[in-house]
Amino acid sequence: MSPTTNQTTTSLVQELQTLRDFVRWALTNFNQNHLYYGHGTDNAWDEALHLVLGSLHLPWDTDERLLDARLTQLEREKLIRLVKQRCENRTPLPYLLGESWFAGLPFKVDARVLIPRSPIAELILNCFEPWFDETQPPAKILDLCTGSGCIGIACAYAFPTAQVTLSDISQDALEVAKENIARHHLEQRVTALASNLFAGLEVDEKFDLIVSNPPYVDPQDLAAMPEEYHQEPELALAAGDDGLDLVRVILVEARRYLNDGGLLVVEVGNSETHLEALFPHVPFLWVEFESEARGVFVLTAEQLDKYQADFNAALTNI
Repeated sequence: MSPTTNQTTTSLVQELQTLRDFVRWALTNFNQNHLYYGHGTDNAWDEALHLVLGSLHLPWDTDERLLDARLTQLEREKLIRLVKQRCENRTPLPYLLGESWFAGLPFKVDARVLIPRSPIAELILNCFEPWFDETQPPAKILDLCTGSGCIGIACAYAFPTAQVTLSDISQDALEVAKENIARHHLEQRVTALASNLFAGLEVDEKFDLIVSNPPYVDPQDLAAMPEEYHQEPELALAAGDDGLDLVRVILVEARRYLNDGGLLVVEVGNSETHLEALFPHVPFLWVEFESEARGVFVLTAEQLDKYQADFNAALTNI
């Protein structure tokens, strides 16, 4: 840090005193730097509030009178540092705080994993209705390409009797997933497994529900992403020329690991158009979300049986 930067920081520490001061100062900096918001907030005001309150371990419903509370010098120095990191490095806010929320639950996150934001959260909160209900909940669930473990762990909350497997090819991601399993005290029902898609599973293992948010970004979308997204691991994003390299394999192999009557749920984001062009005769059910998000399909085990030849052909012809 240069002498000029040190002087500026010292001046800010003296001038900014209260929570309200820091929210206003962060908001100004965020607007001046034209940041992108897409990792938990969608505007500068919410981002500023989230950074200030979150970094000080204060809840969202903090009494407004607390906004005029004065901060300690260490707290002021910390907030100045975080705001500068957010603006200068474009570091996503969840990485700065070390935490992100998904399906109403907190998860540890850092640069080893994708920041949770999948619309699959809405399906989980609705317990995957109408495909499952209280009388026949899934007994075994696989979260394929789990990253932080958020989808599988949230499924464990939605289905309290289910055994859940989290799998990922990234050892770094699995370390984070294991920390989140421990954080939620789910060691008895949730396990983490190193696996390249299905390769690490037992050949006779079966699940009632397979959920996956695999890498699905094509080169054009990857290049167009704001800098904030380039802070995330490329391994969790890029997936070949059409974004479907992993999805092709999932469609071919998933049926082997699904029980009869089982369900496959996969997020493909903008690669939805590529998938429909590749399999024009497959009746993918595209989930309609209240959030208006798109790009998540559902197929039953029986549909996977019916169109297995199409899936095999697409994988063979790569």
